[in-house]
Amino acid sequence: MADAKVIPFDDDRSRGGAGGAGGAAQRPARRRGAGSRRHGAGTAAMGDVQPLPGRTPVGDDAPVPRESRESRESRAERDGGAAASGAAPGTESGSGDEAGGLEQRVASGLAFLRRRLTGDYAVDDFGYDEELTDQVLMSLLRPMYEKYFRVEVKGIENIPSEGGALIVANHSGTLPLDGLMMQVAVHDNHPADRHLRLLAADLVFMLPVVNELARKLGHTLACAEDAARLLEQGELVGVMPEGFKGLGKPFADRYKLQRFGRGGFVSTALRARTPIIPCSIVGAEEIYPMIGNARTVARLLGFPYFPLTPTFPWLGPLGAIPLPTKWTIQFGEPIHTESYPPEAAEDPMLMFNLTDQVREQIQHTLYKLLVQRRSVFF
Repeated sequence: MADAKVIPFDDDRSRGGAGGAGGAAQRPARRRGAGSRRHGAGTAAMGDVQPLPGRTPVGDDAPVPRESRESRESRAERDGGAAASGAAPGTESGSGDEAGGLEQRVASGLAFLRRRLTGDYAVDDFGYDEELTDQVLMSLLRPMYEKYFRVEVKGIENIPSEGGALIVANHSGTLPLDGLMMQVAVHDNHPADRHLRLLAADLVFMLPVVNELARKLGHTLACAEDAARLLEQGELVGVMPEGFKGLGKPFADRYKLQRFGRGGFVSTALRARTPIIPCSIVGAEEIYPMIGNARTVARLLGFPYFPLTPTFPWLGPLGAIPLPTKWTIQFGEPIHTESYPPEAAEDPMLMFNLTDQVREQIQHTLYKLLVQRRSVFF
């Protein structure tokens, strides 16, 4: 390499100087891709580029000279020396890329704030705000989903990639965290990036702040009319037929499904001709072990129950922290309703049989998951 002949930049300039400005005009301009622009932005953030030795600084409009063989060799030696000393080569380039990525995130965040302040965002007829859900609310729930409860998802492939479907799940845990975790599970694991629209009880929409957040997350009132509209629009709808009976049951009755109401969800699925997907959730029963119910306090507050747990209300606000149990959410094989005639939704015996079939499938899966579970917390 030492015997190689290197042509200095000054000689190139002297030969090209005969053409003057016309020679420079004949040379086609070099296109720069998006990656080059990002890299340049990150490098500019690190400081100004110094001119090469023996050359005068050129203006912003002057063409950038092609990297010489000498420069490539010197850079290779510098990277090799950095690797020998324990430093990672290309540190400056990596820092530039990180700075460019940070700038993009800041710009995206400012644009999001501008849209929120100016009202330039869309919500549907039910109040669902997809942008706020994706960028803010899911980001707040995700640490609890991934780090605290360490949710394991099975059978996500049983959820269709398009079209309406009704997911029916067991309900437990004193507070309805199981519905939120199921919503994150579908959002983060489904290959088609589907959103789950939960049907919630009246009490959810009577509480301040909770009402607005539930609407923004896509929840709507648990009634046949709203569920039918969502299914007809091709949405993925989630329902927990046990209601407060399952959510507020004693710890001694954990993982024992309560009655599934009158089978209204089956009638809705039959009318919409959409599949029913059973869902079994293990881990939510133990987050607030309910050992008692202060019914007098519940009547005064207008709640269906007032839980007494080993930590609440004895430890005050600390008692409201759920126990870090290990969760498993399994979506079962769908029960198809397309083959039933339209008048099947009015057949009480058929609705009873389908309701019992869904309930038995969820209960059987719960028992199977409990047998496979090594520990409540691991």
